[in-house]
Amino acid sequence: MAGALNTVKPFGYSPAFKTGGVLFLVFFALSASRLEITWERFVLGLGNASKFLHRMFPPVFQPSQELIKGMTESVEIAILASALGVLISIPIAIAGARNLMPAVVTWPVRAFVTLCRTFHPVIVAILFVKAVGFGALAGVLALTVASIGFLGKLLTEAVEEISMKQIEAVRATGAPFMSVLTFAVLPQVLYRLIGFIAYETDSNLRNSTMIGIVGAGGIGGTLFSAFQRYDYDFVFGIVLCIIALICVGEVLQILVKKVFQQ
Repeated sequence: MAGALNTVKPFGYSPAFKTGGVLFLVFFALSASRLEITWERFVLGLGNASKFLHRMFPPVFQPSQELIKGMTESVEIAILASALGVLISIPIAIAGARNLMPAVVTWPVRAFVTLCRTFHPVIVAILFVKAVGFGALAGVLALTVASIGFLGKLLTEAVEEISMKQIEAVRATGAPFMSVLTFAVLPQVLYRLIGFIAYETDSNLRNSTMIGIVGAGGIGGTLFSAFQRYDYDFVFGIVLCIIALICVGEVLQILVKKVFQQ
């Protein structure tokens, strides 16, 4: 037995591991050369970054009206998109759950949710900007699509993981399908639903500061305009406000979870 154990080579010494390591190093080197990633460019970038950071201090928060308008618009976009995403995702999750619906219904619904999750919100925002024009409407629609992709997937999985005993008990009473959902499905997924909503709202709050760069409303548009004007001190002020906004959203998310868990 001891001799047999001694003949077993560790994973790190296997030929497959060594071959994979060599191939990875070769791919890394080729990619770095094709992308023109050099040490000279990195050093040059450090110098430019120091000049850029020097121009950002001290931060300013003027014009305040432009800053407040952008921050308020980002919050409104995040809340509206989250609310619409929840309203649409709940029936989608029910229709996509394989323990509640037949395959002829679940597969198209799951394909739609996968499509919503395929593209980054910025790409979706660009499409909606082209469709409905610049402004908050494009941002709300883009983040609603992102919310459907996230909430639809997680809620569908949550519904599929519930206990079927409660569903069978309610069905045995002759209750209609809506009663089954109300008294057997919803109580089992309610706390997870609240957690998903809190997380997605926080995610939309972060994304709403980014989609404005492509013209979909929010503080991102203000940030992009400040960059174009070379107002780097105002840029730093906007960045600090965004950080504060995200921190407040994180605290509210924790408080909401604690309230509903009590």
